[in-house]
Amino acid sequence: MTVLERATRTALAGVAVIAMSACANSQLGNVLGSVLGGTGSTQLSGTIQGVNTQSQQVGITQSNGQTIGVGYDNQTVVLYQNQNYPVTALEMGDQVIANIRDAGNGSYYADTIQVTQSVQNGRASNGSQSVQSFQGTVRQIDYQNGMFTINTGAGYEITVSMPFNPRQQDVDYFRRLARGQTVRFYGVALNNERIELRQFY
Repeated sequence: MTVLERATRTALAGVAVIAMSACANSQLGNVLGSVLGGTGSTQLSGTIQGVNTQSQQVGITQSNGQTIGVGYDNQTVVLYQNQNYPVTALEMGDQVIANIRDAGNGSYYADTIQVTQSVQNGRASNGSQSVQSFQGTVRQIDYQNGMFTINTGAGYEITVSMPFNPRQQDVDYFRRLARGQTVRFYGVALNNERIELRQFY
């Protein structure tokens, strides 16, 4: 997928979420109000429609076709295959279960979003998971979750995650990473914005 296609897809998803955000709270209140009773939490399952970073809302389409805008903040955790990811890692078509809390004043937000099936699974299983070489400049490092972000040029950033059972030398190399450092490694592209590392070189 080209950068232009990705940008168009993201823009369309953003428009969809913006369009529904005006009535999101009332919709969500109708769906969850009686369950929450003003306190506590409940779960909402569905398919990701898009993420609007400006209004900080995630669009989730339920099985009945209704799309609801759910708020999030910098404490919201996205879980997938025992790893934590930012909300912006969600993609249109991901199957999720969101833990929804009542923030008061008719406002609801997701504190945890569990990805049960990634939209990329089908694409990754068709033989596209070939090991490639990558390089870039380190921008951010998340030592706790085993991830780092690189700039591959022209402002294009990719998140790299450590494999489930990495080699000890790769673990040591990761721990020594610093911002601004140029790295070269072999990895598998999980999607257009995420790579799973195989080994540094």
